[in-house]
Amino acid sequence: MPTWTCPDCNRTFGAVGRNHMCNPGLTITEFLTDAADFVEPVFRRVHDLLVAHDDANGGDLIVDPLASKVLFKNGPTFCILDVKTKWVAVGFSLRRKLESGRLSRKTADYGDKYFHIVNVAAPDLIDDEFAEWLVEAYHHGAAPKPDASDPMVPDDIDFELG
Repeated sequence: MPTWTCPDCNRTFGAVGRNHMCNPGLTITEFLTDAADFVEPVFRRVHDLLVAHDDANGGDLIVDPLASKVLFKNGPTFCILDVKTKWVAVGFSLRRKLESGRLSRKTADYGDKYFHIVNVAAPDLIDDEFAEWLVEAYHHGAAPKPDASDPMVPDDIDFELG
C-alpha cells in the first residue's frame, strides 16, 4: 500500500494527500519519555502484537505517536491508544458489535463499523481474546482470511456431475 508523508508535519498516512490537522508526530521514544509508568508496558504489548501480525501478513502498519495518543493505521486508523490518568483507553473498530463486560464505554456505531473501547492499566489484560479483537481490527474490522497454505483449508473444490 502506498503511503504519504505530510511535508509540513512529517506524519505518515495510508492515502496520498490525506486531510488531517497538522500536528507534528513524535517518535515512539519521545512519546514514552514523559509517559506514566503504566503506559509503556501497555503500549509495548499492543505494538508488538500488531507489528508481529503485520510482519507475518506483509502489511504496511503505520504507528503514529502524538502527544497523548498513538494511532495504528493499516490504511485507515483501526486502533487508538489514548493515555488517561490511570489507564490507556484502547479503542478499535470492528464490523460487528461486541457484547463483552470488558468494554469500558458504550460502543459507538458509525456507518458499517463499531468503535469499542477497553481501559487497560496493565499489559496482562491484553489476553488472547483481546489480541483477536485487535487482529480483526487490523483487517479493517473483518475476520482475517484463512492461511491459503493450510492444507485443511480448501482453496478449490471440484465437483463431478454425473
